[in-house]
Amino acid sequence: MCSSYFGYDFRNLAADIKDYMDSLYDLQEDDRLFPITKYYLEHEMQRGIKESGVKRIRVHDLRHSHASMLIELGFSPLEIANRLGHEKVETTLNTYAHLYPNKQTKLAERLDSEYREDL
Repeated sequence: MCSSYFGYDFRNLAADIKDYMDSLYDLQEDDRLFPITKYYLEHEMQRGIKESGVKRIRVHDLRHSHASMLIELGFSPLEIANRLGHEKVETTLNTYAHLYPNKQTKLAERLDSEYREDL
C-alpha cells in the first residue's frame, strides 16, 4: 500500500486523528468518531434489501458498484484509480476492464459523428 493518497501522507495518520479528536467538543473516552458502525450499515442494507427485493451484496461490493457508476458517468481510469486509492491505474484497468467494451462502440460512434459533421 502506498503511504499517500491524494497527497495525504498516512505516516501522520495517528497524529492527525488525535488532533481531530482533540478538536471535538466534549469528546468522551467511549464516544465514536464515526456516527455509524459496520453492523448498523449491514443492518440497514438488509432492511433495504428486504423492502426492495434486490439481491444481497456485501459492504465491499458497494465499492465496485461505485467504480462501475464512475465508469458509466465517463470518468477516466486515472480519476477512478485516484478515487479508489489504487497506487497504479493498471490495478483499476485490470479490475474493471470488463466494463469498458461498450466504450469502444461509443468512441467509434462519436468519432463517426464528428467526421460526418465536418463533411
